[in-house]
Amino acid sequence: MRNHFGDALPRVGDTAARVVRGLVLAAVGIAGLWGGALPAQAQQKIGYVDTETILEELPEYASVQQKLETLEEQWRSEIEAQRETVQELRDEYQASELLYTEEERKQKRSAIQQAQRKVEQLRERYFGPEGRLYTRQKKLMRPIQKRVLAAAEEVATEEGYDYVFDKSEKVLFLYAREEHNLNDQVLRALGIATNQERRSNAQGP
Repeated sequence: MRNHFGDALPRVGDTAARVVRGLVLAAVGIAGLWGGALPAQAQQKIGYVDTETILEELPEYASVQQKLETLEEQWRSEIEAQRETVQELRDEYQASELLYTEEERKQKRSAIQQAQRKVEQLRERYFGPEGRLYTRQKKLMRPIQKRVLAAAEEVATEEGYDYVFDKSEKVLFLYAREEHNLNDQVLRALGIATNQERRSNAQGP
C-alpha cells in the first residue's frame, strides 16, 4: 500500500512521500543542470535528494504509515459491509419481487438506492479529495515534512547549494552526478546513519 506523504479508493502511499518542495524547481536551476546553459560566472550550485529514500529511513514515517494503513483498513471494511448490505437488499428484492405489491416494490427499490448512496457517501467521506484519509495523512506527515525540509535547508546552506531538487518528484533528470546526491548529508542532519555507515559499523574495526 506504500507510496510517501485518496482511484476510487486510493492507497495510503499515494501522496505520503512528496515532501521537500520548498527548495525545488526554478527555471535558472533547471538551466544549470544542462551545464553551459549559463555563463560560467552565473552557474548555480545544484544538488538533489530523493525524499522517498530518506523517508523510508525515518522510524516516525513507518509509524505514520502503520497508523494510516490501520485506518484505511477499518474504513474499507466499513464500505465493504455497506456494499454487502446493498447486495442483500437486491437479492431479497429479486427473490420476492413477484410477491410484492407495486407500492412495496417502490419501497424496496428506494431502500436499495438509499443503501447504494450510502456506499458512495462513505467512499467520499473517507477517500475523497478532501476525505478523512487525506486530512489525517496531511496532519500526521506535517511534522516529518518540516523536519526533512529543515535538514535539506541546513545541508544546502552549509554546503553552499543554490537549489536542491527532489528526485522523487516529477522533475526530468537526464543525468545527475552522484556527487550532487545529498541524501547521506540530509540523513546525517536528521541523525540517521547512512547505509555505508551501518555496513561499516556491522563489520567492526
